[in-house]
Amino acid sequence: MNFYPTELENLIDFFKKLPGVGEKSAERHALAVLDMPLNYLEEVSKNFINAKKNLHPCTICGQLTNHDVCEICESSTRDKNLICVIEDCKSVFAFEKAGNYHGVYHVLNGLISPVEDIGVEDINLNSLVKRVSELENPELILALKSSIEGQTTTLYIKKIFENKNVKISRLSYGLPIGAEIDYLDMTTLDKALEDRKTISNE
Repeated sequence: MNFYPTELENLIDFFKKLPGVGEKSAERHALAVLDMPLNYLEEVSKNFINAKKNLHPCTICGQLTNHDVCEICESSTRDKNLICVIEDCKSVFAFEKAGNYHGVYHVLNGLISPVEDIGVEDINLNSLVKRVSELENPELILALKSSIEGQTTTLYIKKIFENKNVKISRLSYGLPIGAEIDYLDMTTLDKALEDRKTISNE
């Protein structure tokens, strides 16, 4: 027997679709929503719709933006020859909060994973090759998690740029195995960036 009213059950099902939200948390969130003023919920709903309609990948780096080109790629103070290659936009937010990186980014929107049937063509690599071909003395910083998928993607990128005068480095080891970049504290992230290791000749 389903003891939830249909409307409440629908709310719970919605929250359960969010990352890291289980049954009990979803129920708690749904009941909390019912205690909120209607005008507040209408504003929240409007923000959901606006975000979905207006945010899309930057045409250069793949980061979320509400313009064709994001503010980071547009900035004249950023080092365009220094590209930090990351898995998703959450990692951009982590580096920007740390505040000590002055290059630009390239968001792959995924990692190569044969187990999950994610191949080279499924992530944002072609545009990276094009960007690098237009630069002088570029450096790629591979800021990918140290999982099997991260290592596979790292090796593939290294292979792409072999013999192309591209310096390739990675964040220093000492990061937790499989750690998500956006969960690292700012001090750890800064140190990993500062102590990055060249891997092009490994």
